[in-house]
Amino acid sequence: MAEQPTPTEEQKAQRAKELTAEAKNQKALLKKSDRQVAMVFDLNKCLGCQTCVVACKTLWTREEGMEYMWWATVNTLPGKGTPKDWEKMGGGFRGEEPQSGKLPTKAEFGEAWDFNYDEVFFGGKGNAVHLQPSGNPEWGPNWDEDQGAGQYPNSFYFYVPRICNHCTNPACLEACPRNAIYKRKEDGIVLISEDRCKGYRFCMEACPYKKIYFNHVRQISQKCIFCFPRVEKGVAPACARQCPGRLRFVGFLDDENGPIYKLVKKYEVALPLHPEAGTQPNVYYVPPISPPRFDAEGNIDESKPRIPTEYLKYLFGDKVEKSLETLKAEMAKTKAGGKSELLDILIVYEWKSLFGPFTKDPADLEPRKA
Repeated sequence: MAEQPTPTEEQKAQRAKELTAEAKNQKALLKKSDRQVAMVFDLNKCLGCQTCVVACKTLWTREEGMEYMWWATVNTLPGKGTPKDWEKMGGGFRGEEPQSGKLPTKAEFGEAWDFNYDEVFFGGKGNAVHLQPSGNPEWGPNWDEDQGAGQYPNSFYFYVPRICNHCTNPACLEACPRNAIYKRKEDGIVLISEDRCKGYRFCMEACPYKKIYFNHVRQISQKCIFCFPRVEKGVAPACARQCPGRLRFVGFLDDENGPIYKLVKKYEVALPLHPEAGTQPNVYYVPPISPPRFDAEGNIDESKPRIPTEYLKYLFGDKVEKSLETLKAEMAKTKAGGKSELLDILIVYEWKSLFGPFTKDPADLEPRKA
């Protein structure tokens, strides 16, 4: 066999360029979708009841290795959230350059605790024992629930539901060396191919929202799938359908008659969380309106908001002031006897108005044949 010529440095550089361009094109194809499904959470209506969290847990994360996973969470802000201090763990993009972040540990998410149920309920010790977790846990998904910030009588907190943001420019997809992460062409839902995933966890480092978990039993990464089997049948995701506060809107961003388009595009009151991460999230939030402050004599003091505007800017960016101004203007209009399409949307007089094309009752679906 004839000996192959050794490539020159120029040829090696050219081949490296070709491979880089090929990889970039492949990533672009994985990000491509025809439409984008999205959610809006109205933070002025969230009660922190965790019904959405339980609905998701019951449906999707009951298998082995998923005990500590909570694809849907509701945390108190200001707070450290889950995983602990996730907002300081980095990831996302700076300009077009992906940024490597910290890999959250299982302990930072919080272990699935065991409790002394047998001792309390069957141990015959009466009131001498109380329910408590086994071991010595140091963090959990709602460890700092309802703590908040500020000083009495002007302390404050609010609840922030979170799921995977199903970003238009997902940092997790960009970071995966196996091309195991992709957006669905028909609706933009971001999924992880469990067949292709090899458990490298670069996706967990890259996600600035830290909403990807690692299954230590199956050695793969897993996350929220936006309930795509339900969405395909015209049924809203479980977290949204079960929410008693009617605060989770679901629909397509380009549906001009739907609530998502009107809240995000028309009225611009729904904003992404930490937009500076550069991933273009498709979960949006209507920011919380502060209750009034009290002065030293106990009188209402409206000279400044109870929730610091700078803190809301940190969460939702500079557009948060305009969003709050719009909300307050619409509220004033209705108090004066006027009509407001925006407030009618946010009030949600009828539950079907929450979900755009996803209003089908799951009870009406044909059961799957074995």
